[in-house]
Amino acid sequence: MEKATLAGLDVKQLLDLYRGMLQLREFELKVQELYRKGMLPGFVHLYIGEEAVATGVCSNLRPDDLVYSTHRGHGHAVAKGVPGRLVMAELWGKSTGSSAGRGGSMHMYAPEYGFMGTNGIVGAGIPLATGAALSAKLRKSGQVVVTFFGDGAVNSGSFHEGLNFGAVWNLPVVYVCENNLYATEMAFLRATKNTSVQSRAAAYKMPGIEVNGSDVTAVYEAAHEAIERARADGGPTLIEAKTYRFGGHHEGDPGTDYRTREEVEEWKSRDPIKTLREKLLTSEAATPDTIARIEGEVQRWLDDAVQFAKDSPEPSAATVLDHVFCA
Repeated sequence: MEKATLAGLDVKQLLDLYRGMLQLREFELKVQELYRKGMLPGFVHLYIGEEAVATGVCSNLRPDDLVYSTHRGHGHAVAKGVPGRLVMAELWGKSTGSSAGRGGSMHMYAPEYGFMGTNGIVGAGIPLATGAALSAKLRKSGQVVVTFFGDGAVNSGSFHEGLNFGAVWNLPVVYVCENNLYATEMAFLRATKNTSVQSRAAAYKMPGIEVNGSDVTAVYEAAHEAIERARADGGPTLIEAKTYRFGGHHEGDPGTDYRTREEVEEWKSRDPIKTLREKLLTSEAATPDTIARIEGEVQRWLDDAVQFAKDSPEPSAATVLDHVFCA
């Protein structure tokens, strides 16, 4: 069932959600700019267009709760509370990054913030999160674990095995499918007969929720329900957030060979940030000055992250064997 938009959030909560999404958008736009200039090494998969999902989910989490991410994970990291400085420096390959410049975009960790890593293997976060949830249950820590994954992961064995195990053990885990309709260039409707991800929850006797992933308040409400259930020993939930990446699969993929211009523009018209901003202004929950103030604060936050990363030192060659188990 599709969850209705949550109307019970107060103005501060709504403004916090707006700020959170704007941080993710501006961060990724800056990463795109720097990458195109050749200033960032490696490979990046941008989160532009999907900001409502990470923001809506992670706004419900405690600092000690855990998040397992994907290859498209910068948004998850920032939304979970990893400082923008550490994320940007990691993308830059600097020693001050969250993984000392060793992980980059797809192997970025910040466990001190409850962020248990981006992951270059599709669906790999599902069993990892399930195991972490088992640990939390056995330790009676009260932690909830969230794992994000795309539609491309739901036909993998890790999806079935992870959800089945989570259900059998009644674990405090929330499975969040960011269904952006494409796994690289493979349309979801070409990969499976059942394109309703949330309906698969019935096979494991857990709640399944389909939510408008372009509506941050709807995501917030769905995640709130699932996270509170998990924390109260009510077991796991599968959330399917219908969302869309505005760009290609990775930076360098134009994303035009397998999608029509009309489809992309139609999804851009649902821009979650623009949508919330319009709601805030038309409802008079916020004034243009309030929005401008938040935008200025986000810009200063971003400028600080970029300057910190730019000024940070490269990793020393003398540390090449640090964190190596066997050499």
